[in-house]
Amino acid sequence: MTSEASSAPIESTQVTTVTDGAALVFTWDADARIEVRNLGGEVVIEANAAGLRTLAGYLLVLAGDGAPEGAHLHLEDSNGLEDGSVGLVLERSDKG
Repeated sequence: MTSEASSAPIESTQVTTVTDGAALVFTWDADARIEVRNLGGEVVIEANAAGLRTLAGYLLVLAGDGAPEGAHLHLEDSNGLEDGSVGLVLERSDKG
């Protein structure tokens, strides 16, 4: 028995936002699951592999050369995060 990687494309959703004239493209893997919990003294981000890839992609977009200072993305339980998650804001800041 051999194991082969699937050649089927991963289903995803792309959203393009324009901030200060820069187009930022964020991609969400269809099977991504991300939950954010506030435990008082710390925040836990729990995600499956697709969710971690999705978050990593968001961070790479915000870190890209074309992303301006202040570019940000809001994630909430009504737009991507698991129900009951606390909101999460990813924001680029080039200050000190």
